Amino acid sequence: MKFKRAKKQYEMDMCTGPLVPKLLRFALPLMLTGILQLLYNAADVVVVGRFAGDTALAAVSSTGSLINLIVNVFMGLSVGASVITSRYYGAGDYKSVGQTVHTSIGISLICGLIVTIFGVVMARELLILMDSPPDVLDQATLYVQIYFAGMIPNMLYNFGAAILRAVGDTKRPLYYLSISGLVNVLLNLLFVIAFHMGVAGVALATIISQVISAILVTVCLMRTEGAIHLDWSKVRIHWRKLGEIARVGLPAGFQGAVFSISNVLIQSSINSFGSAVMAGNGAASNIEGFAYTAMNAFHQAAVSFTSQNVGAKKYDAINRILISCLIIVAVVGLVMGNGIYLLGNVLVGIYTPDPVVIQYGIDRLSIVCTTYFLCGMMEVVVGSLRGMGASVTPMIVSALGACGLRILWIYTIFAANRTTQMLFISYPVSWILTTAVHIICYIVIRKRLIRRNTLAEA
Repeated sequence: MKFKRAKKQYEMDMCTGPLVPKLLRFALPLMLTGILQLLYNAADVVVVGRFAGDTALAAVSSTGSLINLIVNVFMGLSVGASVITSRYYGAGDYKSVGQTVHTSIGISLICGLIVTIFGVVMARELLILMDSPPDVLDQATLYVQIYFAGMIPNMLYNFGAAILRAVGDTKRPLYYLSISGLVNVLLNLLFVIAFHMGVAGVALATIISQVISAILVTVCLMRTEGAIHLDWSKVRIHWRKLGEIARVGLPAGFQGAVFSISNVLIQSSINSFGSAVMAGNGAASNIEGFAYTAMNAFHQAAVSFTSQNVGAKKYDAINRILISCLIIVAVVGLVMGNGIYLLGNVLVGIYTPDPVVIQYGIDRLSIVCTTYFLCGMMEVVVGSLRGMGASVTPMIVSALGACGLRILWIYTIFAANRTTQMLFISYPVSWILTTAVHIICYIVIRKRLIRRNTLAEA
């Protein structure tokens, strides 16, 4: 009886009933959750920019692409965990759901340890490879090293939240991040303003807040009855489930890393313009993240809804899920992206009072943010592909369309006309071309999936 009440309150049947209201009910808490996660970074950047100076601002804001590059390979496994959990849940195979949950938690701990060691040891060398200026390098290194010291709770939270999303529970992760996000902001103010800890203070505040969110999501899984209940005595690697998670998750992680590689290269090019451009670009990029996370909620909706319907063998619903998500994400991206650009002076001004830095931020917003809806549409198609179990194909397409094209752009078009505007144009160009190829892949893979299952049932 307790499981039925929990299911009614938090879990979601994604295979029956009206589609759009359920998509919105699933995605809206995810949007708010993503915004709270960004407020972690925004609080770091704003407090540092206001109270520790532009050099500290450049040090913190310029590390995002490097952190994402290292973390994304492992975080992709959480995508795999969500897809496999959702598929078994849709099929009603609750024993396999339990094995997937306990394998996922084990993976999160192992990945967290690996990323911690690598990030702490290699931080300075990697920042040097990114051409971080000498006046920024020491502070950036300190921030990255402290940040990576908190990777175990970071991974534990993200894998736990992925499990909850797989069964339609997007509300409780929002509650937990609301608590930890408030703690993060308060500690930022305390460590930087009162204790004058600079970049070390904002990094430490982030770690503490991540520990809190990890504890909350873990306790949630331990107290949840039914298929996704977490019992620490059962945490082990079930090798078959690990293989299924890895088949979806590793390509997803490598795809994220591919985007990060291109962003690292772009960040390296931006670094060559000096700390003022770095600070403006970092502030603008941080603001853009709010539009991205709103759109990314529908990428995750496409993954979960498609996965459950594949598990339930309701293949006719896959097209409706994709089309609905594409329409919604385009509207969200156009409204938020252009709204951010129109308010650019005010928003970038929150991060720094320097008019030169503000103008560099506006330059980026005018190109990247106004076309951001294209990125959202690309991510939705990728979500549908992953939900169908196809993860290698979008990885390859993204490697060629995003990373390959941007690298080519940097060494040809940008090299011939070294301006930040020319650098930023590579984003919408790569989104358009990559989305077109993803749609072709979607059509082919969906037909193949239906044909294969029709033959299996014959």
